[in-house]
Amino acid sequence: MTFQVGEKVVYPNHGVGTIENIASRSFGTQQERFYLLRLIPNCMTIMVPFSHVGDVGLRKVTKCSEISRVLSYLAAGRPSCVQDWKDRFKENSDKMKNGSLLEISEVFKTLLMIQTAKPLSFREKKMLDRARCMVIMETSIAKSVPEADAITLITKALAKSGLPMPEAL
Repeated sequence: MTFQVGEKVVYPNHGVGTIENIASRSFGTQQERFYLLRLIPNCMTIMVPFSHVGDVGLRKVTKCSEISRVLSYLAAGRPSCVQDWKDRFKENSDKMKNGSLLEISEVFKTLLMIQTAKPLSFREKKMLDRARCMVIMETSIAKSVPEADAITLITKALAKSGLPMPEAL
């Protein structure tokens, strides 16, 4: 998969960023091309080698039509939930690393449902917050609306499931 300078992309588990530059570097006799990516949430810069784009899961921002599926899932979908927190954490971590917005929203909804019944562990609270941020940010960018409007859309979808929108940590 190739990207262009200025294009918005998703770096799994970290959020949306913008391709700022495409550069080449030499490592001994090896020449490697990189995407220089600036993450929107924290302005961190990351260099992703062309050869590792698939490994890290760098992908295009979800299409607007897919956002409707995500909102429908948040409104009515039933997540499957592993009871043991260690197994659940591993499964959720894999979904967050995969990078699909639908899977991230599954993690978001699952952890939100658990949080309404009992307190989450520190690690799961952090994961819930990261999933929340990623769903909001990608919804905002895909629908070309401010983050406040994306939060409103997500809050309305969650309300149909009887779930509250969590506050940011």
